[in-house]
Amino acid sequence: MIATLVTCTATLLLAQDTLSPAARRVLADVRYLADDARQGRGVGTKGIEQAARYIQQGFARAGLRASLQPFTIAPDAPAVMHTPLGGAATANVIGVLPGTSPALRGQVVVLGAHYDHLGYGGFGALDPDSTGKVHDGADDNASGVAGLLEIARILRGRHPARTMVFIAFSGEELGDLGSAFFVKHPLVEPVDSIYAMLNMDMVGRLRNEHLLALGAATAKEFPALLDSLNQTEARRFDLNASGDGWQATDVASFFAAKRPVIQFFTGLHEDYHRSTDRWDKINAVGLARVAMFVADVAWTLANRAAPLTFVDAAPPQAMTGGSGYGAYLGTIPDMTGSPGGVRITGVRAGSPAEQAGLKGGDIITAVGAKTVANLYDMTDALRSHQPGDTVVIAVTRADQTLRVTAVLGKRGS
Repeated sequence: MIATLVTCTATLLLAQDTLSPAARRVLADVRYLADDARQGRGVGTKGIEQAARYIQQGFARAGLRASLQPFTIAPDAPAVMHTPLGGAATANVIGVLPGTSPALRGQVVVLGAHYDHLGYGGFGALDPDSTGKVHDGADDNASGVAGLLEIARILRGRHPARTMVFIAFSGEELGDLGSAFFVKHPLVEPVDSIYAMLNMDMVGRLRNEHLLALGAATAKEFPALLDSLNQTEARRFDLNASGDGWQATDVASFFAAKRPVIQFFTGLHEDYHRSTDRWDKINAVGLARVAMFVADVAWTLANRAAPLTFVDAAPPQAMTGGSGYGAYLGTIPDMTGSPGGVRITGVRAGSPAEQAGLKGGDIITAVGAKTVANLYDMTDALRSHQPGDTVVIAVTRADQTLRVTAVLGKRGS
């Protein structure tokens, strides 16, 4: 066993020696942020404080005006009501590259990535048996922060027309709390001064050149701009640019304030919100390429003369139904995806899902009257119900179609 571990470590170190300088830099950032010593960067831990200092120092070394934006976790935030985190102090980490155009420097291009993660598991983790084990969050979202630091290095010494503000958000895993706080307390007033917001969340697993630019429909100019910047041979992605700004991450805080947003994302995988999301699974070459592409997008926006044409969209039912984070079922989804529904890898002990007879391997195709084709549909279906509701769940199990009845519970119960 020891010999195998030594061999694997030597192989990883050898592979790192072949990386480009940019890939080595982003991998070093991920390794620090996703080290077990960072305690999963859970809010309230020493590890997240260490991560904040590391990011602040990285911004400063890149020539940005670096500072912390402290805030307190609201005790009534839906995702913290069942935790001891209400009232905990945390901070966004901010770096500023001042604009130089007298006409445009009062406008801001925001580049963001959240640096918090799940700490020692528990609520939000998809491997409930690992509670108490460090969840390193290498892809979610040490990768995004590493990309943010690399962009700061790429732009070092440049003089943009608009001001560029780099933000590593805290509290994203608790409900986009850091980004919501920043939108309420932007560095440049009013919030309308924010020209655009670009975010990186889970950009460390580039596969088959597939890069998503979610929120590309929030400004009429975005699709053509992204397409034009994706024509470089050395950096051409299979780019999927589409969607509104109601994404399940920090861009939603800015889109709610009617600002154009783009969320860069390399896709879900089987380690999402699990303790197996480790640094050695990061595609460092791909991450460095994504950072360069986002830097190009940000630089273009920072120097573009014309305004952007904002395109609004109504919030999904999940955000307007008054049910907050919705009812609780207790399934553990398979993040690798499955056709025609949501495959589950298991159920939480004592959960409504277990009591209803759901099992690992089941594919959920409907919850109540709502068809479930993917995780977004399932989230919307659960958020449209209240704890205590009785629902019929349609399931494909092997070659059978089953219907089971579940009494939905309350999150955190």
